[in-house]
Amino acid sequence: MKAISYSRYGSADVLEYGERPDPKVGPDTVLVKVRAAAVNPVDWKAREGYLQAGLEAVFPVIPGWDVSGVVVQPGAAVDEFAVGTRSSATSARTSSRAAPSPSTSPPPCAPSPASR
Repeated sequence: MKAISYSRYGSADVLEYGERPDPKVGPDTVLVKVRAAAVNPVDWKAREGYLQAGLEAVFPVIPGWDVSGVVVQPGAAVDEFAVGTRSSATSARTSSRAAPSPSTSPPPCAPSPASR
């Protein structure tokens, strides 16, 4: 998948665009094809290393905590999401975020409301 990532702490100069491995889907996670993502102040603070004491980075980091999209693969132990479920999620893992297909645990993931 294509993603912006960084492999060390620093300014915006450490950001790189390129191919990243697809996230692995664990038994209690879901894979979401991202349609929209948000990059928030916490992302640049984490990238610059200001949050090292409380948020351990697993490099490379793909910035972006908040995503919205469609579940493309639920883990084997996930009952609340099926393929095709529109969802919104907050990915609390620093190794996989708002790339086109982040893997996220269901607790920070919720079905999106139906459009009118």
